[in-house]
Amino acid sequence: MDTRTRIAWNLRRLRIAKGLTQENLAVDAGVDRSVISDLERSRHNVSINLLDRLASALSVDISVFFVVPSADEQAARPLKVGRKAKS
Repeated sequence: MDTRTRIAWNLRRLRIAKGLTQENLAVDAGVDRSVISDLERSRHNVSINLLDRLASALSVDISVFFVVPSADEQAARPLKVGRKAKS
């Protein structure tokens, strides 16, 4: 797994674990939602500055983006789309 793919994997895993949409994370990090999408699909080179802002928005240390996933770790499942049902 190359570094860009590792960052994409960890970014998506962390975002979903926190229950954030791409839009919410983008607002918190001060970027457009399409940047988050491109990062999660390994289509964008990320700067250290942006990694720092993403880490801050996710309340994690920047080093977690570089963690190598274990061989048996499954990809993060996407969040459900659409509006929440009224109670």
